[in-house]
Amino acid sequence: MRILLVEDEKDLAAIVRQGLEEEGYTVESAYDGEEGLYMAENLPADLIILDIMLPIIDGLSILKSIRK
Repeated sequence: MRILLVEDEKDLAAIVRQGLEEEGYTVESAYDGEEGLYMAENLPADLIILDIMLPIIDGLSILKSIRK
């Protein structure tokens, strides 16, 4: 299973990523909304873990764009 993790706090993202990878998941990370939106639209993911308060583009705007 491929997971896209969009989280701007790098320490928190690293902890979450490590835990998921230890459970056998493949994790791609984005650290701002622009990068997260690009990755969500162009890289296949089975699950997206999306922070709401992100720099550049907020998480709710990303979600609305993905749903279109």
